[in-house]
Amino acid sequence: MSHLDRRIVRKRVHRRIRKKIVGTAERPRLSVYFSNKNVYAQLIDDDAGKTLAAASTVDKEVGQRGKANKESASKVGEIIAKRATAMNVSTVLFDRGGHYYHQGGKVAALADAAREGGLQF
Repeated sequence: MSHLDRRIVRKRVHRRIRKKIVGTAERPRLSVYFSNKNVYAQLIDDDAGKTLAAASTVDKEVGQRGKANKESASKVGEIIAKRATAMNVSTVLFDRGGHYYHQGGKVAALADAAREGGLQF
């Protein structure tokens, strides 16, 4: 499978996930995106069409710009959980963005750090 085919398959999986997951103000969607260099996470209220909170490796608070590895993903998970609890949000819907969730992976590291930070999903 070529590089282009993997990208197309990931987008198909992401569309299939997004059909079922809709974030609300009480239970926003925790959306995860990985570029080649950075890790991004957002809390999104789909009903209002607004981003409630965001965290990424680009933020100075995270301090790991240009690194898209497990350590930076867990740091982003901690920060997004901290920002969610500051907004009185405790439960979220997890949108892995079509990426694989497996033990020892970046998606699992971000999710575990968010759970340890107090988020439930």
